[in-house]
Amino acid sequence: ILILALTSKTMQGSDIYDAADSVIAQRLSQVDGVADVTVAGSEQPAIRVQVDPARISSMGVAMEDVRTAIANSNAVGPLGTFDGSKRGVSIGINDQLRNPSDYDPLVVKSIDGAVIRLSAVASITPSVRNSKSAGWFNRDPSVLLIITKQGDANVIDTVDRIYTLLPELRQWIPAGLDISVLTDRTQTIRASVHDMQLTLAATALLVMLVVFLFLRRTAATLAAGVTVPLSLAGTCALMWLAGFSIDNLSLMALAVSIGFVVDDAIVMIENVFRNLEAGHGPLRAALMGAKQIGFTVVSISISLIAAFIPLLFMGGIVGRLFREFSVTLVFAIAVSTVVSLSVTPMICAHFVREGPSPDATWLDRLVEAVLRRSVSFYASSLAVVLRHRGLTLLVFVATIALTVGLYIKTPKGYFPQDDTGLIFGGTRAAPDISFEAMKELQQRVTAIVLQDPAVAAVGSSVGASGFNASVNNGRLFISLKPVSERGISAQQFINRMRPKLLDVGGMRVFMFPAQDVRAGGRQSSSQYQLTAQTVGDLGGGEAALGERLETYIQTAVVDRAAEHRPPNRGADGGNRRIGLDDRSRALLQF
Repeated sequence: ILILALTSKTMQGSDIYDAADSVIAQRLSQVDGVADVTVAGSEQPAIRVQVDPARISSMGVAMEDVRTAIANSNAVGPLGTFDGSKRGVSIGINDQLRNPSDYDPLVVKSIDGAVIRLSAVASITPSVRNSKSAGWFNRDPSVLLIITKQGDANVIDTVDRIYTLLPELRQWIPAGLDISVLTDRTQTIRASVHDMQLTLAATALLVMLVVFLFLRRTAATLAAGVTVPLSLAGTCALMWLAGFSIDNLSLMALAVSIGFVVDDAIVMIENVFRNLEAGHGPLRAALMGAKQIGFTVVSISISLIAAFIPLLFMGGIVGRLFREFSVTLVFAIAVSTVVSLSVTPMICAHFVREGPSPDATWLDRLVEAVLRRSVSFYASSLAVVLRHRGLTLLVFVATIALTVGLYIKTPKGYFPQDDTGLIFGGTRAAPDISFEAMKELQQRVTAIVLQDPAVAAVGSSVGASGFNASVNNGRLFISLKPVSERGISAQQFINRMRPKLLDVGGMRVFMFPAQDVRAGGRQSSSQYQLTAQTVGDLGGGEAALGERLETYIQTAVVDRAAEHRPPNRGADGGNRRIGLDDRSRALLQF
């Protein structure tokens, strides 16, 4: 949910890591809703002793002697005890050596009265526990804090608590250490919820405007309009009882439900107006209207609820997502039914005195004139259609055929791809690459990515630390600018970067956009993973399964290359487009 970058112009990477691991990560882990804080980009500070084999051989010193001398000098234990009649106290101090100069005088061995000190056989330098780990924020050395939330925690509340804690954390760390936000996953969530809130408000206003234009009476408009806030309030109460939260799906359900919740009230109001026009008083018209239309309102609501039964019982991840959507809609319809049968006729009985007039005001005359012209146009167009029945049926069949064709051509997927503004990237080099060469290649990749105008910041790390498992693997966290500034989607950015990153020799770069909704519990360098399983014996065990899977993937990759091969390229050129130069690369590309 949040990635913080720690940088400093005066501190070493090991000191930054020490502050991050011992102070910041420990405190952030205590924040309500935080599940884990991973520190990546460096390692804990340590003293590195590099022994000269030629010197210890000539002096008759063994490596075990060096190890024993260092271990004995860093022993931590009680110096003594005080035993009283009621209480015992141990005397202890931490004798651990922390500076390289403290190791120089250590006696490794004494031979015939000659003392051999550690500085005579080894070089002692300040370093880190694992020297094959590094991280950067943009181009500056950095330590990254990757924060994940608990499964049942609210992501916005959790991030807000972290932001509230940051000023306090800055008081606990050295003054030269800067804390920067590399990426905040809640930005897109906040923007999406804000947009849905605006949509919800606009929908409610438009519905009331339509009711006002057709009824042209304030009391009748309020009778229909009051249904919206009452139904939404009741729906939110039922959502709270069901354990739902305000998210994109529930807000979308509320926005869709406004059209449903007003329907019942409009039907009730129209029937009350019909009774008013028949000469009944307001109270009598409301009572008769509720009695006459009550069964219709209930049947409409039940039919609407029945339409969501398939979503209610849908299985899998998609079913779990849309169950909240469908249940929220059912809540809204049920509450609106109760409101339409109780509150709406009560308002009509007490505040509505007469039905809409065709010419009482200028607005009445304007609306009625527009309605007359609309009805006249519809009648003339309907007459034309009835005179050309064969052509109408032909257009009808063509419309269905076009709809089927568009449905087939429309791209389909398991989940729509989100643009969260964050790109996960992975780098991979040869297994025998040195750490220095890996650092150089990783920095070249970072520099290329930073040159793109759509990039706001880049966090990078290599080595066996944090998310990385070995020296030849690296990680990239690419934070993009807002969509209004970059003008392209995250996937378009990835497609634009791929040709540029092919120039980094000896390293392959994988990128995929971060998704708010992800299926599966594994993390890799690609968006999709393929898992093969077999039931029973194939006559060769895992080797036979691997051979069949390899053949299948080879066929799929070659067919995919042929499908997208440009007209002016041959088979080899098409294969080179997807990097199909040998079998292992084809598997990796797939």
